Order: sequence, then C-alpha cells, then structure tokens
Amino acid sequence: MNRSGEGRTEAEAGYLPPLKPATLPAPPASPWRIVGPGIVAAGVGLASGEFILYPYIASQVGLVFLWAAAVGLATQFFINMEIERYTLATGETVLTGFSRLGRHWGLVFALLAIAANLWPGWATGAATLVTYLVGGNVRWIAIGILVAIGLVLTLSPVVYRALERTQMLKVAAVGLLIVVATLFAIPPGAWIEAPAMAAQVAMSAGELGWPLLLGALAYAGAGGGQNLCQSNWIRDKGFGMGAHAPRIVSPLTGEPVADAATGWRFEPDAEAMGRWRAWWRFANVEQLATFVAISFVTILFTSLLAYATLSGREGLPRDISFLAIEAGILADRVGPWFGTLFLAIGAFSLFAAALGIVDYTSRLAADVLRTNYWRRRSESVVYAGIVWTIVLTGIAIIASGIDQPLVLLVIAGCVAAFMMFVYSALLIVLNRRLLAPELRPAGYRIAALVWAVALFGLLSGITVLDQMKKLLA
Repeated sequence: MNRSGEGRTEAEAGYLPPLKPATLPAPPASPWRIVGPGIVAAGVGLASGEFILYPYIASQVGLVFLWAAAVGLATQFFINMEIERYTLATGETVLTGFSRLGRHWGLVFALLAIAANLWPGWATGAATLVTYLVGGNVRWIAIGILVAIGLVLTLSPVVYRALERTQMLKVAAVGLLIVVATLFAIPPGAWIEAPAMAAQVAMSAGELGWPLLLGALAYAGAGGGQNLCQSNWIRDKGFGMGAHAPRIVSPLTGEPVADAATGWRFEPDAEAMGRWRAWWRFANVEQLATFVAISFVTILFTSLLAYATLSGREGLPRDISFLAIEAGILADRVGPWFGTLFLAIGAFSLFAAALGIVDYTSRLAADVLRTNYWRRRSESVVYAGIVWTIVLTGIAIIASGIDQPLVLLVIAGCVAAFMMFVYSALLIVLNRRLLAPELRPAGYRIAALVWAVALFGLLSGITVLDQMKKLLA
C-alpha cells in the first residue's frame, strides 16, 4: 500500500476516490497575505464565552475560572493544528478525512453541529443587546438578524472574504473596547487583586453548575464544529494543498462549480518537505498569534471588567440581562458614551458570531453532503440551501417563544464538548493512518489529543450525570 493512502480501495477510503498526485505549492513570499483563518476563528468565538459565559462567571465568583480559559485554549490549539495538518497535506477538509475512516463519520459531526447551532442563542443575544440600546422587540430584531445573515452569506461573491472582513472588523472593535476599559473603567484595585484571584483555581462548579463550566471550557475561543471548520477556512484561504481546491461562492453573484471535493497528495521528497516545514511553521504561528492570543486577552479583560463592575452585587440575574446592569454601571463610572459603546460592541460581536456560526455549520454540512452523497452538485449551491434552512429554522424557534440566550448557549456548549471528545480521538487515527510517515504528528501532539479526549469525555460524563440527578430529583 502507498504511504499516502493511494493504494486504498474505495471501500477502505469511505467510498471516496483516492488522493490524486499534485505539487505542494510554495508558501507566499509575504506570509501576511494569507493571515486570516486564525482571526476568523477568534472573531467567531469572541461572543458566547468572551461576552457572556466568562463575564457571568466572573460576576459571580471572581476570576477563579480563568484557568478554564487557559486550559481550553491550549487544548484547542493542538486540536486545531491537527485539523489543519490534514488539510495542509491533502487539500481535503477534515470531515472528508473522517469519511475515509468510515463513510458516515462526516455526516455524524455535521448533524451534531447543526443540533448545537439550530438554537439561535447568538442571534437572540445580539437582539437583546440591541433592545438595551434602542428598544424594540427581541424576537423581531433576532429574526431580522437571521435574515441579514442569510443574505450576507448567499449574496457575497466569495463567502470567505465577506466572513473574514466582518471578523477582522469585530476583532478591531473588541480591541478598542479593551483599550478604553483599561484606561477608564477598571480601577487600580482590580488590577492588584487579579493575579492572586486567578491563582485561586476553583475545581468545583459550585452553584454555577457543571453545564456552565462545560460550556466555558468548550467555548474558550472556539468549540465544537467551529474547530472542525478551521479546515474549511484554511482551504478557502489557499493554505498548503488547499490551494488546489475551489472556494465557496454565491450561487447568485459568483460562479459555482461542481469540482471534486476530494483531495491530493504530494511526494515527500526533499523539496516538498522544505515547503511543508515552511507551511507548518506559518500555520502554527498564525494560530498562536491570532486565535489563541486574541481569545485569551479578550476573556481576561471582559472577565476583569465584569468583576470590577458587578462583583458583590446581590440578586444578579442568571441571564444576559446582567450585561445591561454592567453597562449602566460603566455609564455611571466613565460616561454614558461608554455604556453605549459597551453594548454596541457586544451586539455587533454577537451578530458577527452568529454570522460565523451559520457559515461554519453550513460549510460542514455542505462539504459532507457534496463529497459523500451529492457528488454532481455544486458545493456552493448546497451551502446556500443549508444557510437558509438554518435561518428559517432559527426563525421558527424564536417565534415559538424560546429566547433565553444563556440557556441556549449552555445547551450548545454541552453538545460542543461531546463533539470535541469524539473527534479528538478520530484525529489521532486519521493523521497516523492516512498521512505519509514524514507528515504525521509528533508524540507530544498525540499526547495533547489524548488529553483532549480525556478532558472533554470526563466533563461530558459529569454533566450528563449532573443533569440526570436533577431530573430524578
């Protein structure tokens, strides 16, 4: 059998054609031209954890759960890089790789991502913050947000470019909030207390509950299907062998194609391995300097801001309305303009997150359906259909009266953690079985994935038992 899997039969490869021979492109002379997927990942993730879950936890118990952010982000870095490894080496998405291990594995993860993200918690969260700014009805605003998302994702000539620009604008806005908060809103006493408080690691969920802690760990930066979509985003950006793959475009304003969604292999000779090492270094640095750094700094500052404004206050609501109280305090301390800025950036952040979530959920599902089941159809057309299916389903859920963002986010977080438990194990098998020996992960990276399996498996089990006890009681 060929080292790269060329000799595998279709049945052994999940009923998919074998990888085709191709040349690994050289990295661009200026790496800055292809920075972006890590920023997109951070931008999409700067919402549920950074603006809601971690600030809520900090408002209740201080900074004692910041360790969860550090652990979650470190774990996700290694997960993301093993996801990127497969796409860099083959140009295939990781879900296509999973389908080579078993025909329906990709569909399982696509369905889990849909199950987690059909709950429009980010859209209702954005709508709630908009009502704090200008009034209005949460349901109608959330429905308008979902329709706007559908239009953006199906009318943009190249979908990834629209997504990347939106997330870069969001990251810049959050950076502005952090700078202003540092200068005007966080008192010196909070800075003095922060290191000692963060060092007091809390190992029990206490009154907050395990589902909330699980959501915090799973959504520190990204989580669930978003990590898997790192593969799709770097392919659309042209990383490594992904340069050979077509991009998702609008079926109305672009030119959809029905090219094969399966990938390529390169011969690991001296020249190719030199290019591989350059791509691998760049991908690691890009992920650390964007996704990990942006996510942790944002969690740290939004948590500290919530602690500085809300700590010690009794009767804080266990829902997103605690942000309105925080905005009111900030307006009193700094000025009305800062309270408005806080809510506006929060609303835009949640909107941009909802945009990214609908995008990645649709990408994952379209990729699987197009590659495994509907091979003669354009992935762009399938993607557009799934986008509007998610949008219309979200509208139906909102119309039914379910509009509590924190509850919806906790549900999504639990599903995300279970997904991460399963696909972390599959990544070990995928990259050790289907990649050439020269491209396989080192031992310490395998150990990091084993840690991810144990971490998310344990937390998923604890949460299920915790919820069963509550139901029986």
